[in-house]
Amino acid sequence: MVVPATVNFLKSKWRIFASAHPLAKGVICYSVVFPTSCFLQQTIEGKDFKDYDWMRILRYGLFGSCYVAPTLYAWLRCASTMWPQTNLRVGALKAAVEQISYAPFATTSFYFGMSLLEGKGFDGAVEEVKDKFPKTLEIAICIIPLLQTINFGLIPEPKRIFFNSFYNIFWLTFISHTHRMNDKAKAQQAQLQAQPRQQLKQFQHHLSVPKNESFIPKANNVLAL
Repeated sequence: MVVPATVNFLKSKWRIFASAHPLAKGVICYSVVFPTSCFLQQTIEGKDFKDYDWMRILRYGLFGSCYVAPTLYAWLRCASTMWPQTNLRVGALKAAVEQISYAPFATTSFYFGMSLLEGKGFDGAVEEVKDKFPKTLEIAICIIPLLQTINFGLIPEPKRIFFNSFYNIFWLTFISHTHRMNDKAKAQQAQLQAQPRQQLKQFQHHLSVPKNESFIPKANNVLAL
């Protein structure tokens, strides 16, 4: 009896806290969602516990909780204020508006912000956005509007952040993988460029004449005299 009573007590306290501090609820959710997606992305790459980039996971947590959660909360509040009804027609309208307003902003912010946190600099962040934004948006248009139509049309407003968090785990895993693809390609390109240089050095090393060899003809000439 103690455990169910404790669980019910915690649930009631969480409801009170979440209703009183909706932004904090989003911050807590996305401080879990973003690191989880990064963890899943590294797991898909084949890394084990010793090889995980924990600093990258920490960066994702900071970005999700300190930036994404407040901006997403602002958009959801704005959309609910402009269209307070909850039905599929209004949900589809909100999803369509989101695709031409918040979605491009969020996608650009992700690639730009994460690149800055990784130390790539302003120019590197701009290049990352130019390279990844169009492809990501093309895929997002095929998936996100349907999910957001369900979110806006069927899910009550207090629970929308949880629905967003659920599907964003999988979506963020995908764009995290997309974000890392450029780094992998650059690393492979640098490795390929370094191979000819290493081969040339090895070839020159094999062709080089030992230092003592130059004295052999001189010694033979002296003996001949």
